[in-house]
Amino acid sequence: MQWSLVIPLKPLTRAKSRLADTAGDGLRPALALAFAQDTVAAALACPAVADVAVVTDDELASRELGALGARIVPDTPANGLNAALAHGAAAVREIRPAAPVAALNADLPALRARELSRVLSAAAEFGRSFLADAAGSGTTLLATAPGRELRPAFGIDSRFRHRASGATELALAGVDSVRQDVDRGADLRAALSLGVGRHTAAVSTRLPIPGP
Repeated sequence: MQWSLVIPLKPLTRAKSRLADTAGDGLRPALALAFAQDTVAAALACPAVADVAVVTDDELASRELGALGARIVPDTPANGLNAALAHGAAAVREIRPAAPVAALNADLPALRARELSRVLSAAAEFGRSFLADAAGSGTTLLATAPGRELRPAFGIDSRFRHRASGATELALAGVDSVRQDVDRGADLRAALSLGVGRHTAAVSTRLPIPGP
């Protein structure tokens, strides 16, 4: 089974505002782009993934992520994260109507293709499922079988909202790279300890990463 992935990305100038404890305004857009580049590159390297669609209106991100092989879907709804994901899922199903679809965060700079493959293999056993983030209250991946709606509920406490919506929580060990999204400096330090992709590694050399 090969999946279509939908990755949402807000305009880079507004991305990663909670990283203010680590990155200044001049570096946060570059960091957000690097996270997305490493996420997309790892996703496209995963044998369980047929295609990746990035929902964004950012011109630079569209150009850079498109160069990696992602399909760019304009954020036509322009009504927040969940509307963008629903729109992206509909767009990929116009091309691959029988494909399973998964929403994946754009801020997974340590993502490993083999770990993503394990998560998607587990998700294939359920009609709709999700993976909680490393912090324990959010979601990094929401998956749905062919013919099922994605029904994304990302945002604050999305782990509990996805569970309440009937999605099955995937209980997997050894997939830290798929769980480790980055919102704050502590998250970035955790991702760096796992080993990030080349784009994030390059930008991170310009950051004063604070200690614990």
